[in-house]
Amino acid sequence: MKLIILDRDGVINFDSDQYIKSPDEWRPIPGSLEAIARLTQWGWRIVVATNQSGVGRGLFVMDTLSAIHEKMSRAVAQAGGRIDAIFFCPHTNADKCTCRKPKPGMFKEIAMRYNVDLAGVPAVGDSLRDLKAAAAVGAQPILVLTGKGQKTREDPELPPGTPVFADLTAFVTSITK
Repeated sequence: MKLIILDRDGVINFDSDQYIKSPDEWRPIPGSLEAIARLTQWGWRIVVATNQSGVGRGLFVMDTLSAIHEKMSRAVAQAGGRIDAIFFCPHTNADKCTCRKPKPGMFKEIAMRYNVDLAGVPAVGDSLRDLKAAAAVGAQPILVLTGKGQKTREDPELPPGTPVFADLTAFVTSITK
Protein backbone atom coordinates (compact mmCIF):
# COMPACT_ATOMS: atom_id res chain seq x y z
CA MET A 1 0.00 0.00 0.00
CA LYS A 2 1.26 3.45 -0.95
CA LEU A 3 0.38 5.73 1.97
CA ILE A 4 0.99 9.46 2.33
CA ILE A 5 0.29 11.65 5.36
CA LEU A 6 -0.60 15.30 4.85
CA ASP A 7 -0.92 18.12 7.33
CA ARG A 8 -4.01 20.24 6.66
CA ASP A 9 -3.49 23.95 7.40
CA GLY A 10 -0.63 25.37 5.36
CA VAL A 11 -0.36 22.29 3.12
CA ILE A 12 -3.85 21.68 1.70
CA ASN A 13 -5.46 24.98 2.63
CA PHE A 14 -4.34 28.46 3.58
CA ASP A 15 -3.42 28.75 7.25
CA SER A 16 -4.48 31.48 9.66
CA ASP A 17 -2.92 32.67 12.92
CA GLN A 18 -6.53 33.09 14.12
CA TYR A 19 -7.31 29.43 13.24
CA ILE A 20 -9.67 28.12 10.58
CA LYS A 21 -12.90 28.34 12.60
CA SER A 22 -15.60 27.75 9.98
CA PRO A 23 -16.11 26.10 6.60
CA ASP A 24 -16.18 29.59 5.04
CA GLU A 25 -12.64 30.23 6.30
CA TRP A 26 -11.33 27.01 4.72
CA ARG A 27 -9.76 27.93 1.36
CA PRO A 28 -7.60 25.52 -0.63
CA ILE A 29 -4.10 26.50 -1.69
CA PRO A 30 -4.08 26.67 -5.50
CA GLY A 31 -3.18 23.27 -6.94
CA SER A 32 -3.51 21.32 -3.69
CA LEU A 33 -6.83 19.66 -4.56
CA GLU A 34 -5.53 18.61 -7.97
CA ALA A 35 -2.33 17.30 -6.35
CA ILE A 36 -4.40 15.09 -4.03
CA ALA A 37 -6.46 13.93 -7.04
CA ARG A 38 -3.23 13.00 -8.82
CA LEU A 39 -2.08 11.00 -5.79
CA THR A 40 -5.43 9.21 -5.73
CA GLN A 41 -5.17 8.39 -9.42
CA TRP A 42 -1.67 6.99 -8.88
CA GLY A 43 -2.96 4.63 -6.20
CA TRP A 44 -1.92 6.46 -3.05
CA ARG A 45 -3.95 6.31 0.18
CA ILE A 46 -4.21 9.85 1.53
CA VAL A 47 -4.43 10.45 5.28
CA VAL A 48 -4.63 13.89 6.87
CA ALA A 49 -3.07 14.39 10.33
CA THR A 50 -3.88 17.77 11.81
CA ASN A 51 -3.60 19.58 15.14
CA GLN A 52 -6.90 21.36 15.82
CA SER A 53 -6.40 23.05 19.19
CA GLY A 54 -9.15 25.54 18.27
CA VAL A 55 -11.54 22.88 19.60
CA GLY A 56 -9.70 22.68 22.92
CA ARG A 57 -9.51 26.46 23.10
CA GLY A 58 -13.28 26.74 22.62
CA LEU A 59 -12.96 28.66 19.34
CA PHE A 60 -15.19 26.14 17.54
CA VAL A 61 -16.99 22.89 18.33
CA MET A 62 -16.59 19.37 16.94
CA ASP A 63 -19.59 19.82 14.62
CA THR A 64 -17.85 22.80 13.03
CA LEU A 65 -14.62 20.83 12.63
CA SER A 66 -16.62 18.05 10.97
CA ALA A 67 -18.21 20.60 8.62
CA ILE A 68 -14.77 21.98 7.69
CA HIS A 69 -13.51 18.47 6.96
CA GLU A 70 -16.62 17.66 4.96
CA LYS A 71 -16.04 20.76 2.81
CA MET A 72 -12.41 19.74 2.29
CA SER A 73 -13.34 16.15 1.39
CA ARG A 74 -16.04 17.34 -1.04
CA ALA A 75 -13.62 19.78 -2.70
CA VAL A 76 -11.03 17.02 -3.11
CA ALA A 77 -13.69 14.68 -4.55
CA GLN A 78 -14.82 17.35 -7.02
CA ALA A 79 -11.21 17.57 -8.21
CA GLY A 80 -11.19 13.78 -8.73
CA GLY A 81 -9.40 12.75 -5.55
CA ARG A 82 -10.13 11.12 -2.23
CA ILE A 83 -9.02 11.59 1.36
CA ASP A 84 -9.10 8.16 2.97
CA ALA A 85 -9.02 9.33 6.59
CA ILE A 86 -8.62 12.42 8.74
CA PHE A 87 -6.90 12.13 12.11
CA PHE A 88 -6.93 15.16 14.38
CA CYS A 89 -5.85 16.27 17.82
CA PRO A 90 -8.34 18.64 19.49
CA HIS A 91 -6.08 19.30 22.48
CA THR A 92 -4.00 22.31 23.52
CA ASN A 93 -0.39 22.19 24.70
CA ALA A 94 -1.66 22.43 28.28
CA ASP A 95 -3.51 19.09 27.92
CA LYS A 96 -0.20 17.18 27.73
CA CYS A 97 -1.71 14.60 25.34
CA THR A 98 0.32 12.18 23.24
CA CYS A 99 -1.45 12.95 19.95
CA ARG A 100 -0.60 16.64 19.47
CA LYS A 101 2.23 17.04 16.99
CA PRO A 102 5.22 17.14 17.47
CA LYS A 103 4.42 14.11 19.63
CA PRO A 104 3.97 11.02 17.44
CA GLY A 105 0.66 9.71 18.85
CA MET A 106 -1.43 10.58 15.79
CA PHE A 107 1.11 8.92 13.52
CA LYS A 108 1.18 5.82 15.72
CA GLU A 109 -2.62 5.68 15.51
CA ILE A 110 -2.41 5.86 11.70
CA ALA A 111 0.12 3.01 11.68
CA MET A 112 -2.12 0.92 13.94
CA ARG A 113 -5.32 1.59 11.99
CA TYR A 114 -3.68 0.81 8.65
CA ASN A 115 -1.52 -1.98 10.09
CA VAL A 116 1.60 -0.54 8.45
CA ASP A 117 5.11 0.42 9.40
CA LEU A 118 5.51 4.14 8.67
CA ALA A 119 9.23 3.82 7.86
CA GLY A 120 9.81 5.93 4.76
CA VAL A 121 6.16 6.95 4.39
CA PRO A 122 6.06 10.54 3.07
CA ALA A 123 4.61 12.99 5.60
CA VAL A 124 4.11 16.46 4.17
CA GLY A 125 4.00 19.44 6.50
CA ASP A 126 4.75 23.13 6.73
CA SER A 127 5.75 23.35 10.39
CA LEU A 128 8.52 21.89 12.50
CA ARG A 129 5.97 20.02 14.65
CA ASP A 130 4.71 18.14 11.55
CA LEU A 131 8.22 17.15 10.55
CA LYS A 132 9.29 16.11 14.06
CA ALA A 133 6.22 13.89 14.47
CA ALA A 134 7.01 12.21 11.15
CA ALA A 135 10.68 11.70 12.00
CA ALA A 136 9.78 10.24 15.42
CA VAL A 137 8.06 7.27 13.75
CA GLY A 138 10.55 6.85 10.91
CA ALA A 139 8.34 8.46 8.28
CA GLN A 140 9.99 10.70 5.68
CA PRO A 141 9.39 14.34 6.62
CA ILE A 142 8.70 16.54 3.59
CA LEU A 143 8.65 20.33 3.99
CA VAL A 144 6.50 22.54 1.77
CA LEU A 145 7.12 26.28 1.72
CA THR A 146 3.44 27.21 1.87
CA GLY A 147 1.88 28.11 5.23
CA LYS A 148 4.66 28.36 7.82
CA GLY A 149 7.13 26.57 5.54
CA GLN A 150 9.38 29.53 4.72
CA LYS A 151 10.01 30.14 8.43
CA THR A 152 10.35 26.41 9.17
CA ARG A 153 13.00 26.03 6.47
CA GLU A 154 15.33 28.27 8.53
CA ASP A 155 14.83 26.37 11.80
CA PRO A 156 18.04 24.70 13.03
CA GLU A 157 15.92 21.79 14.36
CA LEU A 158 14.73 20.85 10.86
CA PRO A 159 15.17 17.05 10.68
CA PRO A 160 18.31 16.25 8.67
CA GLY A 161 17.65 15.15 5.11
CA THR A 162 14.21 16.77 4.90
CA PRO A 163 13.41 17.46 1.23
CA VAL A 164 11.93 20.90 0.56
CA PHE A 165 9.33 21.69 -2.10
CA ALA A 166 7.56 24.91 -3.09
CA ASP A 167 4.15 23.40 -2.39
CA LEU A 168 2.16 20.15 -2.39
CA THR A 169 1.87 20.26 -6.19
CA ALA A 170 5.65 20.35 -6.60
CA PHE A 171 6.10 17.40 -4.23
CA VAL A 172 3.39 15.33 -5.90
CA THR A 173 4.89 16.08 -9.32
CA SER A 174 8.24 14.75 -8.07
CA ILE A 175 6.77 11.39 -7.02
CA THR A 176 4.32 10.86 -9.89
CA LYS A 177 6.58 11.52 -12.89
